[in-house]
Amino acid sequence: MKDAIAAQEPENTRPEWLRIPSAIKIFGISRTKLYELIGQRKIKSVSLRERGQIRGTRLLSYDSMMEYLDQLAEKQQNG
Repeated sequence: MKDAIAAQEPENTRPEWLRIPSAIKIFGISRTKLYELIGQRKIKSVSLRERGQIRGTRLLSYDSMMEYLDQLAEKQQNG
């Protein structure tokens, strides 16, 4: 059954939102740097946390990561 579902999905799908460990793998950026970029509001993120809980799940926007990296590459190429 799992194979049938996987066969229906396009091969080049990508998530809209990523957890921190996935972002580290995909973009090769450290956890510390990701949180720095979040704090500087250079990438979009959201925290899923219930009221009163100490811990939650942090999700990063794939598109905002790509935009940030594209802008950085453009700045470096243009000097």
